[in-house]
Amino acid sequence: MKNAIFIIALLLIVSIHTSFAQSSENDEITLIQASFGMDKKQIIEGYMDLPETVSPGFWTIYQSYETSRKELARERLKIINDFLSEYEKIGEEEADDLAKRTLKNDLALSKLHSSYYKKFKKATSALDAAKFLQIDTYIHNTIRNAMQQELPFIDQ
Repeated sequence: MKNAIFIIALLLIVSIHTSFAQSSENDEITLIQASFGMDKKQIIEGYMDLPETVSPGFWTIYQSYETSRKELARERLKIINDFLSEYEKIGEEEADDLAKRTLKNDLALSKLHSSYYKKFKKATSALDAAKFLQIDTYIHNTIRNAMQQELPFIDQ
């Protein structure tokens, strides 16, 4: 499973670096999210191994969760794109704006996880909700870490 997530992260990074230069930002983000979404769902499906009695409820909530999460991911990619276009000449105001937007995005994701944990728990169980939160966090942290390794540091 770790190899599958690493491959997804690598494809996402390559797509981001090449896509912003080739086409409109929103179209490319949509394509990246669609491709990533299919792979992510397969990973989660295999990991969760839900009984048929709770599976339909879980996947309904998952779709709603993914819709909200994709908006946050879209904003995160825009922040990264803005950073990449400004990092060589970044000043106090730009750095402050990027940092505040990143912190706001991180907080929104934490709130989303908290809100949906409750929904998943109600539809399945605390164990299943915790399993989902664990795998979802793992996937996104793996991708974020891989992307962070590719980003230049400010003033470097």
